[in-house]
Amino acid sequence: MIETLRRIVQEVNGADSLDMTLEIIVRRVKDAMSTEVCSVYLHNYLNGNFVFSATAGLNSDQVGIASLKKGEGLVGLVASRGEAINLESAQNHPSFQLVPGIGEESFKAFLGVPIMHQRKILGVLVVQQAGERRFDESEEAFLITLSAQLAGVIAHAQLSGAVERQAGSVSESYTKVNGIIGAPGIGIGAAFVMSHAADMSLVADKNASDRLAELRNFRDALAKVRRDIEEVSNSLSGELSAEDHALFDVYLGILDDSLLGGEVAKLIKSGQWAQGALSQVMMRHIKHFERMEHSYLRERAVDVKDLGSRVLAYLQEGYQEERFFPERTVLVSEELTASMLGEIPRENLAGLVSVRGSGNSHVAILARAMGVPAVMGVVDLPLSSLEGWSLIVDGYNGVIYPNADAKTLSRFQTLADRDLAVIQELEPLKTEPCETLDDHSLTLWVNTGVMSDIDYSIDLGAEGVGLYRTEIPFLLRESFPSEEEQRKIYRDQLKAFAPKPVTMRTLDVGGDKSLSYFPIEEQNPSLGWRGIRVTLDHPEIFIGQLRAMLKANEGLGNLRIMLPMVTTLVELNDALELISRSHSEISFEGWESNLPPIGVMIEVPAAVYQARELARRVDFLSVGSNDLTQYLLAVDRNNPRVSQLYDHFNPAVLKALMSVASAARQENKPVSICGELAGNPQAAPILMAMGYDILSMSANSILPVKKTIRSLRFEDSVNLLDEVLKLDNSLEIIERLNQVLSENGLESFIHQ
Repeated sequence: MIETLRRIVQEVNGADSLDMTLEIIVRRVKDAMSTEVCSVYLHNYLNGNFVFSATAGLNSDQVGIASLKKGEGLVGLVASRGEAINLESAQNHPSFQLVPGIGEESFKAFLGVPIMHQRKILGVLVVQQAGERRFDESEEAFLITLSAQLAGVIAHAQLSGAVERQAGSVSESYTKVNGIIGAPGIGIGAAFVMSHAADMSLVADKNASDRLAELRNFRDALAKVRRDIEEVSNSLSGELSAEDHALFDVYLGILDDSLLGGEVAKLIKSGQWAQGALSQVMMRHIKHFERMEHSYLRERAVDVKDLGSRVLAYLQEGYQEERFFPERTVLVSEELTASMLGEIPRENLAGLVSVRGSGNSHVAILARAMGVPAVMGVVDLPLSSLEGWSLIVDGYNGVIYPNADAKTLSRFQTLADRDLAVIQELEPLKTEPCETLDDHSLTLWVNTGVMSDIDYSIDLGAEGVGLYRTEIPFLLRESFPSEEEQRKIYRDQLKAFAPKPVTMRTLDVGGDKSLSYFPIEEQNPSLGWRGIRVTLDHPEIFIGQLRAMLKANEGLGNLRIMLPMVTTLVELNDALELISRSHSEISFEGWESNLPPIGVMIEVPAAVYQARELARRVDFLSVGSNDLTQYLLAVDRNNPRVSQLYDHFNPAVLKALMSVASAARQENKPVSICGELAGNPQAAPILMAMGYDILSMSANSILPVKKTIRSLRFEDSVNLLDEVLKLDNSLEIIERLNQVLSENGLESFIHQ
């Protein structure tokens, strides 16, 4: 059964369309289970019906026509229960109902399992047999396992088909794809797909502007690859047997006109550009080899993929066609990079979409600094066929709407226009103090990591830097920056904000932030070697950074140092000792720099429970709300499968925040909070009421948060906090916070 499962999944992965996917499933399952019928019913989200979508054994003329209404028949029962139903005689079940026209009257035995993806019911997979018999446990387990494995493939194929059919539709319906919030805002524009070099699976379909030139480029690329392979073959001629050496001739033969090379040339002549033609042909053959039962033949897929990548690399090298970006471009890629952002004029960039990546990636940080809406981790997006599609990027909720209908486009355009109007309306607040109607002051700082943030942040009224991400200069280099290079970078940052305080977090790599020249490969990086754990294990890196910070602070005195990922007092003591040692060293060398305030980031549960002890040993505490939420809820915020569970307003998170603020007050130490929660107008009143002295956020969040604070009374916020802490789920909490915003004329800050 395991081998059968593997073969079916491999074959389905190679399907080019939803129809082909379903056809493979019903045919292969029918054969594997030796049944007389296998069918798939897909859920139509517009009317709730379950449509007879594929069959092996029933009347195929009714495919796409016959259906059951929501809740009808055994198919509806499987869907509503979300579990398998296994019946010896289906006709005797009270929910039994014939689907007219499909010819199932003579079939008694019935086994149906739901097809589920991200808690949604995609459809129902059914096998039937004429005789009365109950499918055994192994057969039921096989069908459930297969359904679970294929759900993602079906969802992806379903989305591609639905969106393509939806293009130009006048119906009031839309398809949406969930991802992870990268940067807030609403972006509307046309998709421009940008791929990394030599990745055949990501090449977009495109018509050739000059077929002869494309064919010539392809021939040139083939010649270069042949030359490369011949050179390798010659260099190994003395080390391989004649039989092994002959494999290079086979390798070269694949590119001949009589084989794959000829198929690619034919596609180019029909109007496809060379890269697209190569991708289509090679990917089809790779999938074909991967489906083969013989292991030797399956492994030839690697050879074909290598050949294709080599040819594609040369095609991309010689492809100099000028890129024309749409007036409103939504940049889409398997994995966005900072260099990609730099290729598109800022005035054209409407949004960013990445199949991989997280809200903490360098690109997401840059997007927030630039004010460009971004959604990351959109794993179900059909990337290769996306070029030119209309896309709505909802950066507030981490959702993409491809080829949306006119009504949906209008709704989101209204939201985008409202955002622009709000920004203009908030302009006068830049120079106003952040204080409540009853004169309670709250300090607003900014999170930063790139020099381009500085002027913009100061202009918006940032009173300091609550989090300077020192890892960004490390991420932008190909080796560790020297102490002097770091000193200059830190000096520029401190000088630009002086005399306002700048809180520099010591190097925080590991987890989802790795350096190419210092790779950290772990099965569970979020719980692994990261933050203070890395720098304490490598004091040569840590001390160099500390010395650079302290030297940069000479004559300015606005530096604050913050330690990330602290879980024990031992770690803190070790770090404090190295800071003291570094300060003594630079003082001995003649640098005049006072020892700055030192603080700890509270971002793991262990630190929450030791907050008071930590506060006694340092000058301030700062909560990292993103990581703290992740660790408290045991939810990887960068995993799209569970990202909906990542919830800052979970009662457990709010109680932890309350506990940290209380611990800081008891030790008479200032406490701040940074991360997405700090910049959320919904959260501002209760964070203030908890006792947080400073909220540190992205620059674009400063004015909305200031407007919120200036619209409320501190006394009312304290009462609101008491109310919220008595609620037992985040939906009720968010509803109550939104109600308060609405009552105070702040509806424009509600984005759920």
